[in-house]
Amino acid sequence: MLRAALKSLLARKVRLVMSTFAIVLGVAFVAGTLVFTDTLNRSFTALFASTVGDVVVTPVTSDDAASIPGGAGAPGAGQGGAGASERDTPTLPARLVKRLARVEGAARADGNVLDAAVFVIDKNGKAVAAFGAPSLGSNWTGAPAGQGLVGLQIVRGDPPKRRGEVVLDALTAQRSGYAVGEEVTLFTGGERVLKPTLVGIADFAEGGSFSGATWTAFDTRTAQRLFLGGRNRFHSAWVTAAPGVTQEELRDRVAEVLPAGYEARTGDDVADESSSLLLQGISFLTTFLLIFAGISLVVGAFLIVNTFSILVAQRSKELALFRALGASRRQVSASVLVEAFVLGVVGSTLGIGLGVLLAMAIRTLFGTFGLDLSGQPLVFAPRTFVASYAVGIVVTMVAAWFPARRTARIAPIQAMRDEVALPETSLRRRFLGGLALGAAGGGALALGLMGTVDRAGWFVGGGILAILLGVSAAAPVICQPFLLGARALFSALMGSVGLLAGQNSLRNPRRTTATASALMIGLALASTMAIVGDSAKASVDRALETNFRGDYVVSSIVGQPFSASIARRMGRVDGVERVAPVRFTFGELEGGEGGRPQGLTAARLPALRGLLGVEVLRGDDSRLAPGTVIVGESHAEQEGLAVGDTLAMQVNGRRLRLDVVGIFADNPVLPFPVVTDPRTLLRAGLPDRDNLLVVDVTSPGPVLESQLEGVIGRLPTLTLKDQAAFAAEQREPIDQLVLMIFALLGLALLIAVLGIVNTLALSVIERTREIGLLRAIGLQRSQLRRMITVESVVIAMLGATLGVGLGVGFGIALMHSLRDQGLEVISVPWDQLAAFGLVALVVGVVAAVLPARRAAQLDVLQAIGTD
Repeated sequence: MLRAALKSLLARKVRLVMSTFAIVLGVAFVAGTLVFTDTLNRSFTALFASTVGDVVVTPVTSDDAASIPGGAGAPGAGQGGAGASERDTPTLPARLVKRLARVEGAARADGNVLDAAVFVIDKNGKAVAAFGAPSLGSNWTGAPAGQGLVGLQIVRGDPPKRRGEVVLDALTAQRSGYAVGEEVTLFTGGERVLKPTLVGIADFAEGGSFSGATWTAFDTRTAQRLFLGGRNRFHSAWVTAAPGVTQEELRDRVAEVLPAGYEARTGDDVADESSSLLLQGISFLTTFLLIFAGISLVVGAFLIVNTFSILVAQRSKELALFRALGASRRQVSASVLVEAFVLGVVGSTLGIGLGVLLAMAIRTLFGTFGLDLSGQPLVFAPRTFVASYAVGIVVTMVAAWFPARRTARIAPIQAMRDEVALPETSLRRRFLGGLALGAAGGGALALGLMGTVDRAGWFVGGGILAILLGVSAAAPVICQPFLLGARALFSALMGSVGLLAGQNSLRNPRRTTATASALMIGLALASTMAIVGDSAKASVDRALETNFRGDYVVSSIVGQPFSASIARRMGRVDGVERVAPVRFTFGELEGGEGGRPQGLTAARLPALRGLLGVEVLRGDDSRLAPGTVIVGESHAEQEGLAVGDTLAMQVNGRRLRLDVVGIFADNPVLPFPVVTDPRTLLRAGLPDRDNLLVVDVTSPGPVLESQLEGVIGRLPTLTLKDQAAFAAEQREPIDQLVLMIFALLGLALLIAVLGIVNTLALSVIERTREIGLLRAIGLQRSQLRRMITVESVVIAMLGATLGVGLGVGFGIALMHSLRDQGLEVISVPWDQLAAFGLVALVVGVVAAVLPARRAAQLDVLQAIGTD
């Protein structure tokens, strides 16, 4: 039986290739996702391991001194200007670095200067930066990284040694077009335009990537002049261990000589903490991609089950003869499972290869959104191969087990008949089971959307999957009216050819709906995302129209803060009535189960009441001062906050105690629902920089707009936008996200398309004798091609109808649950949904090309003689 199974497999090479398609594509997404996420993790872990010394010394601030209000906190806070922010920045003196170099067990000690707002301007005058990624500037020390790792090293040219020299990381140099020896244009957060000479290019020797950030290095004195007001101080220090000295030993020795206000930590601890925090922050990417891998796998499973059902049905007479010759049911089932195992191994191997190409494509896709990993080689971890083969083989064998089980039920006497019919699962049982699964999925979806359970996302995802599987199971019954209507329609339009095509679709509704289900899943999710994206954009437009009362907005094209002096200069332009600076930062809430991230918005009271349209419902916003906050209504309800409560937060390494003095109506214009006075951020040691300016003028016009443009004209990272342009800018990230999701869903749709091709091709093989008889009684080749094309179109339109219908329901339900999050508008993009239907129609026509061509080329006499 084993030899017979393998010979049968090799004897049907066309069917073998078609059967492997589904496995290859399903495994490819799993392998590609795992390779990309491992590459992403490796990029950040290598980055942090290569950017810390054996021991890292940093200044710390006691809770008492850092608390706001009550501590000395920040001398000169609130005075404005770069000087105030420089004085507020925690630093350590150069003499301490010299003392650290003399510690027993230390090979050397190096002081580090760092700033996150040094922009490289390329040869076309544009800033080289990804939105949200920092533009780092530092001093070059040449210090080795911890554990003997080689961190950034000069790969071309020389390190910077004097004023007027600079080093760039390799990717930034490539993107900006600069070569060693050329003059580089830099723009700093202090609004300085620098023109140093590029003397060297640096890169990571141990792997790693800045992942979209840029890095610029100066000599130490120049960095101190630029970022520390010329003071001979540093933001941190690295202490390198001598041979034979562990990080823990050196840390303890360093701690003994440190004065109060400084701490020493091992580089491994710093790297682990930094990378884990960042990886936790971007963990949604891994989850996001694994979700699409799961979608692809579910779609592929439909295709595999359908493929094996057809293959086993075609071999049913052969398998029944084995039973007549004495093979047991177990042997027959085992022969089918052996074939499935071989196909699983072959398909998984090819799928891993395709997954590598897919990982490269995903890396390129995310690079367009600022997460540039082009400098990081792909990582192939053992789990990728284990998971890929496990998924490919297990899914294939499980998918083959159902038709194999049905095959074993065939009585040997049936081998004497001309046709052998495989027993089908009762459609009534499938229908009832599908309804039960759909109802359970609807309940889980409702619980998840209402947020009344923990891990609501799992309930939402599981509910949607259960509904999709339930509809797929019940589809052979609930789709009967659609198939009957399609038969009637095409019969009226195309006569006997349309009638035959409709009858073929109705002949095996389980197979027809199973093939359509793969397309249904892809289009259901695409339709859901189309509604979410369109509703989010409509909500943004309404929010700006309702709450935003300014005429112009000044912001950074890379999402980085800029000097507060811009607001002051804007305010001095004739015709400008008010300028409202808005700034924000991220902190960590204390209490509960560990820290939780929390964004903090900062704006002056007049701006909040006027240009930003904040309406206080409870409390007194006139008390908004340093150390106090007002909180959005929904956020207050979610966190259980009331006027008089206190929030404990860590911001910039300092502990803040913020008193809640008011609750305001939800305002989607504000970046975060916790709002404080800007002086709170200054006293926390943050630079005196704004993230956004809202400008109110007496009479908008070209002349005034030109004057405002003149204020920021020499600042390449800032833009001036009116309300319409600002709204378009806010919609752009939504469009990018939806486009990225559509791109990932494209693979699931590709699997669905190939599923239709596969089903039709195998169906043609299955119906070879029938096609020969139809040709013999006068059916022309063109009519035969039209018949198979109509069958394909019926399958595709069935999938589109189910998918778009479910997608509309999912999308509306999801947006309704988000009304309290500021997404108040539910908008259904009927034009996009209509486009999905048109795409499905085209898919049906294209998918039929090869099967129809093969059917038309069959020799009539040979076809009639086929068993």
